[in-house]
Amino acid sequence: MKKLVLFAAVAALSACNQTADEAPVATDTTAAMPEATPVVDNGAGTYDVKMADGTMGKTVINADGTYVDTDKDGKEVRGTFARKDGKDCFDPEGDEAEMCWTVTAPGADGSFTATAPDGKTTVTVTRSGTTTTATTAAVPAPAAT
Repeated sequence: MKKLVLFAAVAALSACNQTADEAPVATDTTAAMPEATPVVDNGAGTYDVKMADGTMGKTVINADGTYVDTDKDGKEVRGTFARKDGKDCFDPEGDEAEMCWTVTAPGADGSFTATAPDGKTTVTVTRSGTTTTATTAAVPAPAAT
């Protein structure tokens, strides 16, 4: 179940982060709102997922709609990801049922929470390895020389 939670949380993050990425493109706040819900944007990216007990995992959502969830022990679960009725849905390969998570709007830091269908399991999701961090790290090295 933690695997499904991890996937859902990551999916939610990707959806929220992509909305944030699209919002700056729009010059009008009214235009930004419709861009927040496009199904065309599939949430591709790598996400860190924190369970309520502090356990960490990672979810990778690929542009082709597949995902790979890796738990703290390195165990992987693969499946497909889709946005349905405003929720982020993960359908793992095999016999496990699809789970659709409810996600919050991203906070100022880009993180968000995802809640499982049972309403009891909530995870915090953040995008891994942002380009801002990589750019910042690359710029100081030449400046220091």
